[in-house]
Amino acid sequence: MLMSLGQFVWGINTLAYQQLQRQTNWRWAAQNRVGQRPARQFVGEGDDTITLSGWLSPELVGNRNSIDTLRYMGDQGLPYVLVDATGRVYGLWVIEGISETGTLFRVDSLPRRIEFSLTLNRVDDNRIDQVGLITDPTEVIA
Repeated sequence: MLMSLGQFVWGINTLAYQQLQRQTNWRWAAQNRVGQRPARQFVGEGDDTITLSGWLSPELVGNRNSIDTLRYMGDQGLPYVLVDATGRVYGLWVIEGISETGTLFRVDSLPRRIEFSLTLNRVDDNRIDQVGLITDPTEVIA
């Protein structure tokens, strides 16, 4: 297991990502001033985004249905708990996008290699205490 998103477990038998990229932003309001640089004031946290990318080869490693499972989860419009293999809880995240590219096609038009990218965005406002209390995920949508 590399990581889990809700009940979906990232791994060799499902999807093993090769790259995890995280981008965290903070918001600063700017006030223009004559003859000087704008004055800035911290106004809070911005987006926290994780992009997982990699590839699978259904004949060797990974499962083509895993991408469909993630698409289904995205269709639900619900937040999911993200936890890595060490037990670190990242909070509640929503699936914002999935892309896939198939190559090396067989005669039956199925790809031998599928590259994928999944974009997640955090929605819990650093309230990790919400994670254990959620019985209905629709209560937390921000």
